[in-house]
Amino acid sequence: MSTASASTIVEETVRHRRSDLVELSHSIHAEPELAFAEYRSCAKAQALVAERGFEITAAAGGLDTAFRAEFGDGALVIGVCAEYDALPEIGHACGHNVIAASAVGTALALADVAGQLGIKVVLLGTPAEEAGGGKVLMMNAGVFDDVAASVMLHPGPLDIARARSLALSQVLVTYLGREAHAAVAPYLGLNAADAITVAQVAIGLLRQQMAPGQMAHGIVTVGGQATNVIPGRAEMAYTMRANDAESLRELEGRITDCFLAGAIATGCEHRIEPTEPAYHELNPDRWLADVFREEMVRVGRSPVGADVEAAFPLGSTDMGNVTQILPGIHPIVGIDAGGASVHQPAFAAAAAGPSADEAVIEGAVMLARTVVRLAESPVERERVLARQERRAAS
Repeated sequence: MSTASASTIVEETVRHRRSDLVELSHSIHAEPELAFAEYRSCAKAQALVAERGFEITAAAGGLDTAFRAEFGDGALVIGVCAEYDALPEIGHACGHNVIAASAVGTALALADVAGQLGIKVVLLGTPAEEAGGGKVLMMNAGVFDDVAASVMLHPGPLDIARARSLALSQVLVTYLGREAHAAVAPYLGLNAADAITVAQVAIGLLRQQMAPGQMAHGIVTVGGQATNVIPGRAEMAYTMRANDAESLRELEGRITDCFLAGAIATGCEHRIEPTEPAYHELNPDRWLADVFREEMVRVGRSPVGADVEAAFPLGSTDMGNVTQILPGIHPIVGIDAGGASVHQPAFAAAAAGPSADEAVIEGAVMLARTVVRLAESPVERERVLARQERRAAS
């Protein structure tokens, strides 16, 4: 079968299933669920592929809200990643409902040509991208071991074929002091909340010397219970980001010293605990990204140029860890959110609007056609298979 013929089939499949895919996107959007608790969303993401005959493994990697759904038995194993967790308070302000529905559409389309292309289609339900690192945990458990290449997309304010992201780590910092009456005997206390203040001032002063791409941001999660009691315990959650893992490690060392400064200045004890696996920066496969860019242009989109791609990393994602290990892409498909960007309430509303619905359909078409190109390009197919063989042998 020619590339054009297979490409036509997958596009027709997605467009034929338009109402089902849009309904799936809206249903997940209407019932937002947080990391590791996406029980309804996980089930919804499996329903259409189960009907199509995919073999489903629930709780993939030991995670209750993860799954692995397989179709076909070809040598080239293609992973399609679906995310479906939401954010506290603002729901699907990152548009993971669009990600899930487009991934399902991609998997359904590729199932229709799996035998002809000699591929195995693996739809991966990956929970807890916003907090928890579901893909990292699944990789560590071996769920990605046989996957030769992995694809997914993410909605955003622009069309970006070769999207970048930042490496990320998150910690919980706890200060332990001593309670005392704030008026009667304040000198008997050790103020844990003051330790947070000192640490945050130190981080604020450090910003002038942070390298390009490095950033830190956090919130106070525990700061005391009453104004007339010196807090004996205080906590803050902090996120650190950088252009790459090496720069992130350097930043972590400097921020750790700022945390220590708070403890030393106030006499408090402190501890620092990672709250989830570290996220690596995206390393998108150039060939796959270039093909996806061609698909964007073909459907009438206007992806930003390479100079803009390089200048604007968009947040952080555990898909970065996947692309460090195997060929993959994580393009951004633009939706009209009235100028809003991800993690804003207006973007959550737009994620169930007409523009987002088009992103679901066009996104699935573009991903599926990109995989078809890979499967039918002998040199590129051999490249990803050879890399998979080396990884399996290591």
